[in-house]
Amino acid sequence: MADKRDYYEVLGVEKSASADEIKKAYRKIAKENHPDLHPGDKACENRFKEANEAYEILSDDEKRKKYDQFGHAAFDPSYGGGAGFDGFGGFGGFGDLGDIFGDIFGGFGGGQRSNPNAPRKGENVRASVNISFEEAAFGCEKEVTVARVEQCPDCKGNGCAPGTTPEICPECKGSGYVTQAQRTPFGMMQSQAPCNKCRGTGKIIHQPCKTCRGMGNIRRQHKVNMTIPAGIDDGQAISQRGKGNAGANGGPAGDLLISVTVRPHARFERDGNSVLLEMPITYAQAALGAELEVPTLDGNVKMTVPEGTQPGATFRLRGKGIPYLRGSGRGDQFVTVTLEVPKNLTNSQKELLRQFAASMGELDGVKPSGGIFGKKKK
Repeated sequence: MADKRDYYEVLGVEKSASADEIKKAYRKIAKENHPDLHPGDKACENRFKEANEAYEILSDDEKRKKYDQFGHAAFDPSYGGGAGFDGFGGFGGFGDLGDIFGDIFGGFGGGQRSNPNAPRKGENVRASVNISFEEAAFGCEKEVTVARVEQCPDCKGNGCAPGTTPEICPECKGSGYVTQAQRTPFGMMQSQAPCNKCRGTGKIIHQPCKTCRGMGNIRRQHKVNMTIPAGIDDGQAISQRGKGNAGANGGPAGDLLISVTVRPHARFERDGNSVLLEMPITYAQAALGAELEVPTLDGNVKMTVPEGTQPGATFRLRGKGIPYLRGSGRGDQFVTVTLEVPKNLTNSQKELLRQFAASMGELDGVKPSGGIFGKKKK
C-alpha cells in the first residue's frame, strides 16, 4: 500500500474539505484527464483512475471515516478490508458517478447511465480566419471553408442500409450497458460497464449503410459566410450556432467557433481600442513648430506640432482609434513624435549647423544642460 498516494493529495483538497469541495475537485480532474479526450495517453488514464479511486472513498461518509482512521489499509483485502477496486470503468456501483459523468461529458465514459439512444448535441467545430488590421477595425465579410460532420443522407443517421432497421441489442435490451453484481465485505455491490455486444450503442446493425459505413454520419467540406464585427481583436473568436457537427439521435448540431488572427500593420499598433503611431519630424519642425500630415485609419489628417516640441512627445487624435466591439464610439489615436536626424549634409549645411550650435552656447560638441530645445533663445 506504500506506493499509493494520499486520496486527499490526489484530489488536491484539504482533509477538512467539504463534500462539495471534493466533488468539484474530482470533476475538474476527471474532465481534464478523461481517456476519451486523450486516447492512448497512459498518464492521463492513470490520473483518471487514481482520481476515480479517491473519489469513491472520499465521497462516501462511511468510507471516508474508515480511510481517515486506517488509511489505505481499510480497503486492502489482505488487511481484512474491502475488496479493493476493479480499475477504470468498474465504479458504476456508486450512483453519483453516473450523474457526474453525465454532467461533465454529456453521457460518455466509464460508469455512464444515460440512454445511448437519447438525443445528443453534436460537437463544436473550430476554424480560423486571417484578416488585416483595417478589416479588424471596421469589420468585413469573410468566407471560411469548414469540414464538419453531417447526418448521412441515405440512412438518415441510423447507420443501416436503406430499407433495413437496427436490432435492439438482446444483451443490454437497448440500454447500452450491462450490470454486474459483486459480493463484498460491505454487501452486494453493482457495477455497470458498456455492453460488449453493441459497444454501448444499444443496437446492432446487420446491414450497414454503404455511404457512411454504419456510422450514421459523413464528413463534408462547406463554405460558410461570416460577418467579422468592427473592433474585433487578435485571438478573439466568433460563434455561429448550429454550424458545427451534426447531433446524434435527432439532437441539435454543435456550434462553429472561428478564431480570428489579425495581421500586423506596417505603421499602426493597437492597444485596446487605441491606435499608436510613431511620427518622425525634423529639427526645424520640432524647434519652430509645424503642421503635419498624419496617417490614420480614415486617411491623412492635419496635426499641429507646437514650437519647441521635444522628441517623445505624444499627441491625441480623438475618435481616430478602433471602434468599440460592444457599444458605440471609437477609441483615440496617439501620435508619438521622434526626431529624424539628417544624413549626408553638404558643407554649407554643416557650417550653418556649427553657427547655430555656437549661437546656442555649444562649444566643442558639448551642449549645456537642457539641450538645444530646452535653452531659451538669446
